[in-house]
Amino acid sequence: MVTIDTATLGATTYKEIKEARKEQQDWHQAGTKVALSIKDGVDQICQGQENQQTQQERRVILDWLTPINYASQQSDFVAKREEGTGQWLLNSHKFQEWLTTNMQTLFCLGMLGASKTMIASIVVDHLCTRFQSDACVGIAYIYCNFRRQYEQKPADLLASLLKQLVQEQSSVPESVKSLYQRHESKRTRPSFGEISKVLHSVVAEYSRMFIIIDALDECQVLNGGRRQFLSEIFSLQTKTRANLFTTSRFIPEITNDFQGSISLEIRASDQDMRRYLDGHISRLPSFVLRSLDLQDEIKAEIIKAVDGMYVPSYAT
Repeated sequence: MVTIDTATLGATTYKEIKEARKEQQDWHQAGTKVALSIKDGVDQICQGQENQQTQQERRVILDWLTPINYASQQSDFVAKREEGTGQWLLNSHKFQEWLTTNMQTLFCLGMLGASKTMIASIVVDHLCTRFQSDACVGIAYIYCNFRRQYEQKPADLLASLLKQLVQEQSSVPESVKSLYQRHESKRTRPSFGEISKVLHSVVAEYSRMFIIIDALDECQVLNGGRRQFLSEIFSLQTKTRANLFTTSRFIPEITNDFQGSISLEIRASDQDMRRYLDGHISRLPSFVLRSLDLQDEIKAEIIKAVDGMYVPSYAT
């Protein structure tokens, strides 16, 4: 009996010790999980603060490069576009050749009011849609405007191109940060040459590059501004094999610079005019709306009268 009691006591003691050890291990594991959870929480908070600081720094640098935002203009142009407008250009052999071949220039000429700006915005929209999932393709654009020449000096235009490309990257390139740090503390602006050097380095990171410049004829000409800007764009194209799309009125000084490039005359097509008129026919008096024949007659006369010019006030 003593032996049995001793064995039972030993077994019970062993079981209690084993359970105590397991409980201790469970507590240790639970404590470890809590500690890891706390650490993860702290890390996430720190990471969030770091990301917030990084994004803040990014915004500051981009605004410092230039406050100009051509994206808002682009959105406005696209919103006013009638569905299908400009499809004749996108389907043309010359555009397809330009689109599929590196280091090509497509120079589009048109008279005042020929919808050159609308066409440029259609090209930008087409490129952004086609390459939206390809981070290796860079797209940057400029809408020149003679009313804004004070803010469209050559260095400003290059800075706008640089800003757009940096916006599409996950982090600000070191070359851009360095440019900002060199000038921000002294409240100075980088020179044309400095911006050019950084722009070249950023463009070189892309496998393909598209640059769209609308209304070259409205680019600043004082002190050789347009000449300096265009020379730099040609140099950038040569070194990085970028594709260049430009629009302009018929100005010999400009057309001479694009000899040998793919060229295309822009005129508002009858199809584009008809789409525009179809989209605005509801504004006419009710007696016109009740007569399809009268509507067709009005459209035909307007298309004949405008003779290749476009109606919207933003067209150039």
